[in-house]
Amino acid sequence: MKIGITGQSGFIGTHLFNYLGLQANIERIPFEDRYFESESSLDSFVSQCDVIVHLAAMNRHNDPEVIYNTNIELVKKLISSLERTNSQAHVFISSSTQEEKDNLYGKSKKDGRQLLIEWSKKVGAKFTGLIIPNVFGPFGNPFYNSFIATFCHRISHNELPEIHIDADIDLIYVQNLVKLIHELIIKSESNHKYLVPHSVTVRVSEALSKLYEFKKDYMDNGIFPRLDNYFELCLFNTFRSYIPQDYFPRKLKLNTDDRGSFVETVKTLGQGQFSFSTTKQGITRGDHFHLRKVERFAVIKGKARIQLRRIGTEEVINYFLDGSDPAYVDMPVWFTHNITNVGEDELVTLFWINEFFDPSDPDTYYEKV
Repeated sequence: MKIGITGQSGFIGTHLFNYLGLQANIERIPFEDRYFESESSLDSFVSQCDVIVHLAAMNRHNDPEVIYNTNIELVKKLISSLERTNSQAHVFISSSTQEEKDNLYGKSKKDGRQLLIEWSKKVGAKFTGLIIPNVFGPFGNPFYNSFIATFCHRISHNELPEIHIDADIDLIYVQNLVKLIHELIIKSESNHKYLVPHSVTVRVSEALSKLYEFKKDYMDNGIFPRLDNYFELCLFNTFRSYIPQDYFPRKLKLNTDDRGSFVETVKTLGQGQFSFSTTKQGITRGDHFHLRKVERFAVIKGKARIQLRRIGTEEVINYFLDGSDPAYVDMPVWFTHNITNVGEDELVTLFWINEFFDPSDPDTYYEKV
């Protein structure tokens, strides 16, 4: 099945593109925003797709009319291309619960969905309109995608977040959303108004309070917070994605006396699995990433290079650690990572992860850094 995503480089688009890359029997057709400015480029993209997920849209602008006109124009350009190429692709569009509110963004999503309904009826193609609640997750753009993204960015950068309206908000974690979209693609049925269920309802002030707890426990004191439920795990992994790159590596306190040395490597308010490895000179371990796991590498003997690269990007982050000055680095979700012994002696690394290893659900995906 060949699937293309308009708005591939956006928040949801990036997560969906990467998630589909892990699924069997799917070929992703790459999309670039400039295709909307070239009929030939857009037609080439559309003609290759069995499924098109239309995510490209403007969410915020000082002039609401610009938002409305931009979003409707994008839908019209897509429909024109579908007609020029005689496409029978199953088209999905991301709409919003804002449809029922009195604003031009919500109206643009509702009217755009209606235009695609009319196209699908005219040509006999499948169409699914997704009515999506507020989405949060790693890598969202602060001041644009969600209040969670803005809060995470500001708190992790020691800035002061503001609550404009304290209300109960329905949220869905981005990983849950893209998994659902994949399931609907495989199911291959039309649904002109599919109401995407929210994962949780949370008050804005409660979310802010929890994020401040993460900041205090994790960033200020080096303690993994208690993650009592799935929402807290998702919120914590979201928060971690906004921590500045130079926050790591973090120094560990080395206690020495005539007996030797002692180092506290991991403190957690919850539970998890501890393990250690020895690595021979020049050997690399890892080259994999996780979608949900929280993981720490603490070097306690030898010299190591830890590398990380966010999936879908090219920048490689390098951290160099020395067991004579113990330190740790934590692995964010969606970052492939490895550790290499770059010293002359044996490397000893302590690992902590927030869940036991389950061979039936390992949450481990291999990709070279």
